[in-house]
Amino acid sequence: MADYYVDSSVLVKRHVDEAGSAWFRALADPAAGNLIITTRISAIEVYSALNRRLREARLDPADYNQIADDFGALCATEYELIELTPSLIARTRAVLERHPLRAYDAIQLASALVAGEALAQAGLPPLTFLSADDRLLNAAQAYGLMTDNPNRYP
Repeated sequence: MADYYVDSSVLVKRHVDEAGSAWFRALADPAAGNLIITTRISAIEVYSALNRRLREARLDPADYNQIADDFGALCATEYELIELTPSLIARTRAVLERHPLRAYDAIQLASALVAGEALAQAGLPPLTFLSADDRLLNAAQAYGLMTDNPNRYP
């Protein structure tokens, strides 16, 4: 059992076959007992990624609703969600002042930092930050987070 902060580039892998999908599905399987943490805005990014695949004809329209509904159910039942609050916005600002990240990536990293601090205060082991974005992983490493990229697991 371990705790993972997972950004949207990884969450989508549970629903769409691509590099790292099998690896993340095994890690996110409830039987594995791992805690999957993300920010609530990940839902927006995942729905965007699914719709992009739909527009590019890489996702069958008949599958879209089922996948989107499945993802929404996982957000409601399995994932621990970090809410966008004024303190998270302030933390995101600090991340942006230190690293040249896109806005949502900065929110992802700030959310992971907040989650990691909560785990540490509870006396729990540190989380691992998962992303398929090497620039975001490098920024996470600069804060001392353990990281991994599911694209390394075909």
